[in-house]
Amino acid sequence: QVQLDESGGGLVQAGGSLRLSCAASGRTVSPFTMGWFRQAPGKEREFVASFRWRTGSTDFAESVKGRFTISRDNAKNTVYLQMNGLKPEDTAVYYCAASLSTSYSRSRADFDSWGQGTQVTVSS
Repeated sequence: QVQLDESGGGLVQAGGSLRLSCAASGRTVSPFTMGWFRQAPGKEREFVASFRWRTGSTDFAESVKGRFTISRDNAKNTVYLQMNGLKPEDTAVYYCAASLSTSYSRSRADFDSWGQGTQVTVSS
């Protein structure tokens, strides 16, 4: 499967910003969808945002809509998650994921490859 490497996590105060990066490598075929999920302690991994390479369409969870944005660098095979107005509730390990499926959903089962995760901690 495609290799995914997340970076950019860290500790930030409430109201601050972070930008996460997800670099894809290891194969020539590109995934159809790049997604971001997060998992807080004691909770299930939940959908955050996604980007469709072919159409450029994006999808955001209601909890982050208006605060998070997605951008890309095609030459670097990298997707970025810009997180603004961070809240303590955003504290979690954030995972990058890739899907080769032609269909799309927010389900974790639809994503084939996963990164190792990067910790985001928002202090109050």
